[in-house]
Amino acid sequence: MPNALLLENIDPVAVEVLSSAGYAVESRRGALDEADLAAALDGVSLLGIRSKTQVTADVLRQRPELAAVGAFCIGTNQIDLAAAATAGVAVFNAPYSNTRSVVELALAEIICLARRLIDRDRALHEGTWDKSASGSHEIRGRTLGIVGYGNIGSQLSVLAEALGMRVVYYDLEDKLALGNAERCGSLEELLERAEAVTLHVDGRGGNAGLFGAEQFARMRPRSLFLNLSRGFVVDHEALREHVLSGHIAGAAVDVFPEEPREQGDPFDSVLRGLPNVVLTPHVGGSTQEAQHDIGRFVAGKLVDYLRAGTTTLSVNMPTVALHGSSAARFALLHRNVPGVLARVDSLVGEHGLNVDGQVLATRGELGYAVTDVSAALPPALLAALQELPETVRLSTCGTGTA
Repeated sequence: MPNALLLENIDPVAVEVLSSAGYAVESRRGALDEADLAAALDGVSLLGIRSKTQVTADVLRQRPELAAVGAFCIGTNQIDLAAAATAGVAVFNAPYSNTRSVVELALAEIICLARRLIDRDRALHEGTWDKSASGSHEIRGRTLGIVGYGNIGSQLSVLAEALGMRVVYYDLEDKLALGNAERCGSLEELLERAEAVTLHVDGRGGNAGLFGAEQFARMRPRSLFLNLSRGFVVDHEALREHVLSGHIAGAAVDVFPEEPREQGDPFDSVLRGLPNVVLTPHVGGSTQEAQHDIGRFVAGKLVDYLRAGTTTLSVNMPTVALHGSSAARFALLHRNVPGVLARVDSLVGEHGLNVDGQVLATRGELGYAVTDVSAALPPALLAALQELPETVRLSTCGTGTA
């Protein structure tokens, strides 16, 4: 049986999906460092991780038998995508599955901060009855500024407007405004207009340090700030200073530049203990519904890739989906140079087979061809395809060989 390794407490539905597809699945609760990961991948075809395990070029080099990696989360910064593509390792993630969960947390935190519920809660736990309307506001009629108008930002826009908020947003790309949301021409414009600012940007390197002292200073006095995207995009020292000065009336942070690896590990931050500040341990997508859907979705993508060669929504491979069935199927990941497909089809014909269906797509330096043929694959054909100088990885997609 082919082997799959799942790390970081991935939802059990992933084990069910992979097991039913014929994989022997080992599931571990925590993350692994580079050396331990390389050792654990001995004989493993599929790897499932979340955000803590780092899949480096060196790990990929040591384990050429690894065929695919599933990131059971949105981000893929923990994986060397270029090295994975070069090694012929497909990478999949879950770009949509936890969207609703993150949006609901953002809305809950906006209301929590606007009503100063953290301070009220803390006072009661300390034995002080502090009933007051001072500093407590409704969110209806307030302007929400969304930085990053992707899957999460756009859905947050719709729900915030349904609660009576005005919405402005800023994104590097032109995105369709949903409802009555207004696009800002610059981040500076958004900061000057919004009374609550929430970040929902991706993990690209260019977003590092996106929000610092200059951006906080541009925000309207007594506004709210949220970051549920990536820890490295915000200068926490600058946020601390603006909270203590009162310029920022409240903040909610779910992600941090450095996060503990294991459950129960100690945590520290300059934001601890600040008034009207909500700190959560990277739980934006941590609902049972989201984790179940992520487990089902990513595990399904891994199975589809090895069974049928399908790379739809892969983050580092050309996108190919060949529908229908035939006697046998093979997938060839190859260097993107002219003439490869002609040589592949010529080899198929030389071994007495017809091409029943075929799809080719390219992405940068890679080409990916999935081919259905009329009979079982002769070992001699597979050997000839493997020996092509352009071949990166050849797979029989779980179909028969002669």
